[in-house]
Amino acid sequence: MESCLTVTLVICTRDRPDLLSRCLRAISCLEPAPDEVLVVDNTPGREVVRSMAQSNGARYIVEPLPGLSRARNRGFAESTSDIIAYIDDDAEADPDWLGKMMEQFGDPLVAAVTGETISSPALRDYFRPLPTRFVCNHDPLWFEMATFGGLGFGTNMAIRRSAVLSPKPFDERLGRGAPIRLAEESYAFASLLARDFRAAHVPYAFVLHETKPMDVLEEATASIAYWMLLLSDFPTHRMDLLRFLLRRLRRKPLAWPRENQNAGAFISSGWRTYCKAGVAGVRLYLSCRKPS
Repeated sequence: MESCLTVTLVICTRDRPDLLSRCLRAISCLEPAPDEVLVVDNTPGREVVRSMAQSNGARYIVEPLPGLSRARNRGFAESTSDIIAYIDDDAEADPDWLGKMMEQFGDPLVAAVTGETISSPALRDYFRPLPTRFVCNHDPLWFEMATFGGLGFGTNMAIRRSAVLSPKPFDERLGRGAPIRLAEESYAFASLLARDFRAAHVPYAFVLHETKPMDVLEEATASIAYWMLLLSDFPTHRMDLLRFLLRRLRRKPLAWPRENQNAGAFISSGWRTYCKAGVAGVRLYLSCRKPS
């Protein structure tokens, strides 16, 4: 790790002060500690959250417009550090989590680092022996890995400021609280890798976080809108996307590591759900298109 690199840890929260308190307690045990902790309150502001953040040595920021991507972008804008790390308010980081993430930024081409998001402490023993995995756009399957969870998830990630071209690294059409309620981190990873940067996944950098499944039709609708967004925004990878979709529809296993290899509830749900989600997903995508 480059000793001169500074890091800000951003915690985005919305109406969950009890969970935030638990997250902040875990953050206080990090070794090494971040240079700064920001709590981004994705509400018009709550005094209980302000008080909790400040009593834990964090800077309190309000982002009143709802949306996780908006909150993450606000945290990015408020920080001046070289590296911006993110964790959700309902997650708990291991004490050595941040140090293991920061080690990977010693390579100046590494623009994004993710760790393993586990649902049970017992899973630590499974992931600890696994090596760090690096992905770049020379890897044959890099695009599907980046866009469909092969690099990890947003509750356990860090990005290099200098690698980001836009003041808003996360597309605000994506993520919880946005029209397309998923995949904002995956879209950001793909955008970085497309520009010849690398990403690292560190399976022994743990964040404990219980995933709550979405409604099948809601997830399917969002997934189809996300697919169409990728087809539009990454035109040179349309065949990659279609090949990946065909493999998943045929229940083929993933060709790259991921904790959950299942095709997902949508793929297993049948043609009636496909049709409903297809119509709703197209409408959702059209409503989210940026003006040309």
